[in-house]
Amino acid sequence: MKAIQAVEAKIYPGLPQLLHRVAAWRAIGKTVAFTNGCFDILHEGHIFSLSAAAKEADYLIVGVNSDDSVGRLKGPDRPVNHQHSRSLILAHLAVTDAVYVFEEDTPYNLITAIMPDVLVKGGDYTVEQIVGAKEVLANGGRVVINPLVEGFSTTGIIQHIKSSYS
Repeated sequence: MKAIQAVEAKIYPGLPQLLHRVAAWRAIGKTVAFTNGCFDILHEGHIFSLSAAAKEADYLIVGVNSDDSVGRLKGPDRPVNHQHSRSLILAHLAVTDAVYVFEEDTPYNLITAIMPDVLVKGGDYTVEQIVGAKEVLANGGRVVINPLVEGFSTTGIIQHIKSSYS
């Protein structure tokens, strides 16, 4: 299989296919971590968080907000990059094992379907604020909060670009 085909195979078109893959990983005794985000313009902060998340389990699933979801959460000018582009970039990362686009504003349904061994979130959240954390913990899983990398945010990058061309 050519490398590009292997990369594109990391992007799951439907939840049944993703859940089948998760079941296969678990059947051989492997652990699964999950993280999510918009990943509109991939930057150093994202890379740090994804790399740290990948260290928490054997496999890392990345949930990506759909274009409609990003628009609802971030405003009418977002996303900058469409969901296929964002997914493809994430799938090219060695630390990413699976990418799945979800339509809802939160990944609650995806998290409870996958029930990861480790739920990872970047940012200044508390466990109580993280969607799906209660369910993952009740299932015997762990929740990990990665620190933010100061000076890196998609919103900040967009603002800098806009001010440079004003």
